Amino acid sequence: MTKLSSLPNSLRSGPDDRGRFGIFGGHFVAETLMPLVLELEEAYRAAKADPEFRKELDYYYRDYVGRPSPLWFAQRLTEELGGAKVYFKREELNHTGSHKLNNVMGQILVARRMGKKRIVAETGAGQHGVATATVCALFGLKCTIYMGATDVERQKPNVFRMNLLGAEVKPVTAGAGTLKDAMNEAMRDWVANVEDTYFLVGTVAGPHPYPEMVRDFQSIIGTEVKEQIMGLEGRYPDAIVAAIGGGSNAMGIFHPFLDDEKVKLIGVEAAGLGLDSGKTAASISRGRPGVLHGNRTYLLQDKNGQIEEAHSISAGLDYPGIGPEHSWLNDIGRAEYVSVTDQEALDAFQVCTRTEGIIPALECAHGLAHVMKIAPKMEKDQIIVLNLSGRGDKDIFTVARHLGVEL
Repeated sequence: MTKLSSLPNSLRSGPDDRGRFGIFGGHFVAETLMPLVLELEEAYRAAKADPEFRKELDYYYRDYVGRPSPLWFAQRLTEELGGAKVYFKREELNHTGSHKLNNVMGQILVARRMGKKRIVAETGAGQHGVATATVCALFGLKCTIYMGATDVERQKPNVFRMNLLGAEVKPVTAGAGTLKDAMNEAMRDWVANVEDTYFLVGTVAGPHPYPEMVRDFQSIIGTEVKEQIMGLEGRYPDAIVAAIGGGSNAMGIFHPFLDDEKVKLIGVEAAGLGLDSGKTAASISRGRPGVLHGNRTYLLQDKNGQIEEAHSISAGLDYPGIGPEHSWLNDIGRAEYVSVTDQEALDAFQVCTRTEGIIPALECAHGLAHVMKIAPKMEKDQIIVLNLSGRGDKDIFTVARHLGVEL
């Protein structure tokens, strides 16, 4: 009997003892990688059970990351939308400007316990790469970041930040030169340099235990929201909304609420130019189950099962898959997954900037676009929390280009 089936009253007990969420997740890796993932699973289990590890992590969360992040009542946006009260969980105020540092700080402490001296990572929009380069600088570890050549071009400020922090950024020209291709190269590097290298995955994907481990470190977001919204409103929100690429920011805010059935959980995928345009990153809406990067999950595939290139105006969302726990939550109906186009995200980006004085990352502008659709239809005493997972400094060149402005 698996752990999931032995704990039927909680949706928070996964994955099972094979690293799976229903039919999703698992270890779909080459034989040469199995010892690595099993060693990592053992190291993470030991860290998780060690009170000193938690004490150390809490110290860095408080004094280096800057937690807890505020829960902000977006009053002007709420007035403009004319419906439910909208709150932002301000993850963009973390050091390095996104939620990524929550997970990176946890994993770097695991890597140090394992005695690793070199870190490799993949990045799309660059936020995970900057966070990884930052903790490597903090602890004096060698750092190599793989980044698709397309993303290197459209995220130049983050590439420069990683270089300043001492990381080597390796552009990947294979495929479309985006996040999927960067993850392939990082995994190859990991296998070839197993003795001293730790692969620091940035989202809730990859072989077990990565989806579980990243989720656990990001769950600090939802845990804080529970306490903060009770203090502000005396009850939990009616809905929580978050953008979905691989899905780490969404899983971080969703997971502590999984057993609170009255809280609606909504993940927002990037529809790109439209769900039926062939230029989309909506893995659940337009994908089907398959295997990529060591786990079984919803993937964009052609009729022959080949992985299709994803498209989104946001470099952080154009991944052709999604974390396996999201696939499971979709299939059992606990979370709802919708989609938002590039244009809708651009419009929301400008509304947020104008009404709240906050320039959001294009990733979370997708979530905001959906909030703008549902809030006016809700009652004024209802509450929505949007996970504002990153700041938009990195995206101003992309936005300017689409608005016809030359910087």
